[in-house]
Amino acid sequence: MPDGPRSTSAPQERAALAALRAHHEEIGTAHLRDLFAEDPDRGRRLTAEGAGLYLDYSKHRVTDTTIRLLVGLAEEADLRARVEAMFNGEKINATEGRSVLHTALRRPRGDSLIVDGVDVVAEVHEVLDRMASFARSVREGAWRGHTGQRIVNVVNIGIGGSDLGPAMAYEALKHFSERSMTFRFVSNVDATDLTEALLGLDPSETLFIVSSKTFGTLETLTNARTAREWLLASAGGDQAAVAKHFVAVSTNAEKVAEFGIDPANMFGFWDWVGGRYSMDSAIGLSTMVAIGPERFEEMLAGFHDMDTHFRETALDRNLPVLTGLLGVWYRDFFGAQTVAVLPYEQYLKRFPAYLQQLTMESNGKRTTLAGVEVQQDTGAIYWGEPGTNGQHSFYQLIHQGTTLIPCDFIGFCRSLNPVGDHQDLLIANLLAQTEALAFGKTRAEVEAEGTAPELVPHRIFPGNRPSSTILARELSPRILGTLVALYEHAVFTQGVIWEIDSFDQWGVELGKALALRILPELSGDAEPAHDSSTNALLERVRSMRRETAE
Repeated sequence: MPDGPRSTSAPQERAALAALRAHHEEIGTAHLRDLFAEDPDRGRRLTAEGAGLYLDYSKHRVTDTTIRLLVGLAEEADLRARVEAMFNGEKINATEGRSVLHTALRRPRGDSLIVDGVDVVAEVHEVLDRMASFARSVREGAWRGHTGQRIVNVVNIGIGGSDLGPAMAYEALKHFSERSMTFRFVSNVDATDLTEALLGLDPSETLFIVSSKTFGTLETLTNARTAREWLLASAGGDQAAVAKHFVAVSTNAEKVAEFGIDPANMFGFWDWVGGRYSMDSAIGLSTMVAIGPERFEEMLAGFHDMDTHFRETALDRNLPVLTGLLGVWYRDFFGAQTVAVLPYEQYLKRFPAYLQQLTMESNGKRTTLAGVEVQQDTGAIYWGEPGTNGQHSFYQLIHQGTTLIPCDFIGFCRSLNPVGDHQDLLIANLLAQTEALAFGKTRAEVEAEGTAPELVPHRIFPGNRPSSTILARELSPRILGTLVALYEHAVFTQGVIWEIDSFDQWGVELGKALALRILPELSGDAEPAHDSSTNALLERVRSMRRETAE
């Protein structure tokens, strides 16, 4: 539970929560071995399907009653009305007074949604058309650098959602990318990130996409300015070169022009798109250049497939709703603090990192929409690695440790790179892990194998470790869109249950403000004025720098 003082005006607990608490008392210690023995058909029945994805949630510590009660909780929270409010452009981001319309980014051409007197879908497709024209010009060699060289390198400079989304999507869809081109991604203000990204690149063949809504993000602009210096050093200081090698994803035309970028090469987006929900907006320009406009359109169609499923499918068969509700079940009734996301697909190696921002920035909140302290835990920690790599590192803790970690396994029936029996081995491992986590190995089973008595305790697997399995035929741009939208809407479902604003992120502001205060103190232009620890650390950094310089 959250620490700190409680508000005296906490909202009254929902009746559905009380029913779930009583139900948890009844089945909280039930073992999956027993649940399957009592209900042999649950492996086929506790499933859902939609938008090209198949979800098996039978290996969760739930019964039909659990699902009914969780769906009842969603109904009591008026999830359906909240979903419609989001899709219709109501200002559900209450603390910032904004609509939440990432779903409008993937609505089909010809749809219409009027928000504040503007057809936002028409505006979206206007930007998409400009992006497509630009992407084709780069891919086909029509866009040339200042020396007339063809662009073969693209460096995306952003941070947060302006980096994680494009970087994840590029890795996920590398199979479909233009292999004659190099794509790199820079986010960290640590100079090493940019230095390594530029190694081996020819400035005359390199295009930078700078993504910052305000064109004032400290980390992004610091990296962009250093990249500009790198370019100009090779161009003899000719400022005209900047416009041939830099484009912007921003809404601040004045600052973009000051930087040296032609505002005609600025691609905009809207304040109703949060950074972590923006990979299918102009923030995805590098993705579109990599895979082409047609593939990007397929990805948008996948997003829209899941949007439609989420909006129209009954709650008890709704993939994002079930995923979100299961997360609430473990977070608030079992005290599970983390969720492991385990894609058995190497192309999805950055997917867990992407989900970290999506889930933790969205639901890492302690205050309700009414402005009072939450009365339950929110926002689990998301983490993971691709299978089978994780099996040889942290799976040990999941199997035999003392911490309950619900897992999402993501697998594909066909490989994009079919070689020998690799894919069969991969899928066999995925299925084996979910089975082992659920059922484990009992003392009797270990002893029956003839294990030495002193080793028996070490070879027991308790099982009863819950997991979802999400399957698709193969990874494609369309399926990537459905996967991302699945988690977007699961996050929203949880936010509605917890009565929090999943679309603001005030928690990132304080550290950024303090960093600006500390900056002149590091250089000695101002004296430290913090707590004793921070003051001492500042002085130690300054001292070590002086020693290094001597």
